[in-house]
Amino acid sequence: MSAAPTSPAAAAVPKHWTPEQALAVAECLQAMRQALWAAYGPQMQQAWREQLMPDQGPPEFDPDEPF
Repeated sequence: MSAAPTSPAAAAVPKHWTPEQALAVAECLQAMRQALWAAYGPQMQQAWREQLMPDQGPPEFDPDEPF
């Protein structure tokens, strides 16, 4: 019995590939990742940062309020 896919992308991966085919795809994706990072690294970091921490001001601070 196989586990249910953990993401929509996992559901799209063919189950009939040989291990060699799966490795070839993984190597291709790694090469693509490296090429994207080389071309867009700083912009990708900034986009990721903005997704994780949207631009919001710091929370209001009241020095008289106890912890």
